[in-house]
Amino acid sequence: MKDIYVKDSFHTPKKRKWKKWLLISLIALFVIAFGVCVGISIHVGNTMTHPEKKPIEETPSDHGMEYDDIEFLSADGETDLSGWVIHPEEEAQMTVIFGHGYKGNRYEDHIPFFEIADGLLERGYRVVFFDFRYAGESGGDMSTVGAKEQLDMLGAVDYIAEEYDEPISLLGFSMGGSAAILTASQTDKVVSVVSDSAFSDLEDYLKVNLPVWSDLPNFPFTPMILTIMPLITDLDPKEASPISVLDDVAPRPILFIHNEGDTSIPYEESEMMYDKHPDEFSFWLAEGDGHVEVFKQNKEEYIERLDAFFLEALEEIE
Repeated sequence: MKDIYVKDSFHTPKKRKWKKWLLISLIALFVIAFGVCVGISIHVGNTMTHPEKKPIEETPSDHGMEYDDIEFLSADGETDLSGWVIHPEEEAQMTVIFGHGYKGNRYEDHIPFFEIADGLLERGYRVVFFDFRYAGESGGDMSTVGAKEQLDMLGAVDYIAEEYDEPISLLGFSMGGSAAILTASQTDKVVSVVSDSAFSDLEDYLKVNLPVWSDLPNFPFTPMILTIMPLITDLDPKEASPISVLDDVAPRPILFIHNEGDTSIPYEESEMMYDKHPDEFSFWLAEGDGHVEVFKQNKEEYIERLDAFFLEALEEIE
């Protein structure tokens, strides 16, 4: 008698149904996880471009300095900016425009700007402080970590060039240092630049350091944030690459300043930029720790180096 094979008509469909639901569940989990990651990335992007604004709580008169309030437009033609022009007692030999850092405002009390200004005023320099967009009392919807701030500093240069006859130099700190280099590449009204503790390329810097800023794992968040950010904000990190414009600044001099122990923006960022034109540029690598701490740790030397650098720039244009 032949064996009769009977197909298991009950267990096979049940097994297939279980596999189908497993696949659907995995897809759903992936979609949810992806959505959560996108949401977190959007939040980080918005937080980065909308830091808490510090109010203006001091004025130059609090430090015995004569000054004028100024209002001018960013070079974007639409962002209102506010600042001060602080005058030396005698005729100015040069105007130095300061650029503050990310999350800061026009006088950067932690650096501190007023002390640096005092040293420069005594040596015959006119000093300009102003708030970048979305800082202090200036307009603007968001900070862009240098990408659009370069237009703000360019607006300051154009305004000062119309108001005063002396040469103009830029002195920027961290984000402001990067913005100063980018600004100088776009105008011949700037005769020299001092860049203190700046990054060389914002996109490259964020690829390495964004996990420190965001407290999130590098993958998948860093590439996701860098992809999403230009789509939802005015910040495109590719627009803030000082190292890519140095050929447009040279042969005008740049003095790079950095602390050897800076862990926020490593000194190699300044070193890479200096190495592009070592014959025209200068580099002061201070033996200290901390970000934008060189002045506080070397006050007299800092002012002396600035003065010598600016005087040499003046000699070169005479």
